[in-house]
Amino acid sequence: MNTTTTTTILFAFSLSGVFAYDLFHPVPTAAMRDLSADRPDTTESPVTVDAGHIQIEASLYDFSRERSDDVHTFGATNVKFGLTDCTDLQFVFDSYIWDEGADAEGFGDITMRYKWNLWGNDGGRTAFAVFPFVKIPTGTAISNDEWEGGLILPFSIDLAEGWSLGLMAEADVVADDAGSHDFEFIHTAVLGHDITERLGGYLEYVGAAAEDGYRALGSAGLTYMLNPNLMIDGGCRIGLNDAAEDFGMFTGITVRF
Repeated sequence: MNTTTTTTILFAFSLSGVFAYDLFHPVPTAAMRDLSADRPDTTESPVTVDAGHIQIEASLYDFSRERSDDVHTFGATNVKFGLTDCTDLQFVFDSYIWDEGADAEGFGDITMRYKWNLWGNDGGRTAFAVFPFVKIPTGTAISNDEWEGGLILPFSIDLAEGWSLGLMAEADVVADDAGSHDFEFIHTAVLGHDITERLGGYLEYVGAAAEDGYRALGSAGLTYMLNPNLMIDGGCRIGLNDAAEDFGMFTGITVRF
């Protein structure tokens, strides 16, 4: 079964009327969960957006350098729609990319993602979700004009007071330069800490294994809660081997409606 078919089935199930809240019957404001975002780290959160609410997660500016080739990304955005008590639908796109090495710029491809939380959405020490996605080519100068997709499995656990651990496994089907598709396996681990009531920090390891080799990255960042529905963040990435990008940095925002 391909990713598009799987997503369609899960979407239909999520709106089948078996949940207390859905896209058209929102969770009351007083009953909403604490804000949980998939950014700024690579490790995705297993927690979904509350049913009937919208969450926007955007990178204001993202810079990466690999062997003197610089890539500037403005407005890398994830728009999430809470479908039910345990599912959300997401649309991810880059508003503007300037790739100096490829001498290309413009709007990126669109990725549609469906997150289905299996447990831990509303409490408990652990949480886990199933997270299929498909990338839709837009045909712009930045697009590789290829359909791609995969499956993400994010897991989180609360450790000691103020500490948490996130783990993620991801299997992707990606296009290669020869016009065919290869498999890529991504695995991550992130250690988060609540420094204060509003300020949080994290350290992360990201590994990606593909037919052309293995890439390893380290990442660190900070988040700051301006209010229960608004968070800002910033951080950096450092390549841990020659195959990875040399350096990256980012700033972003998450807002929930």
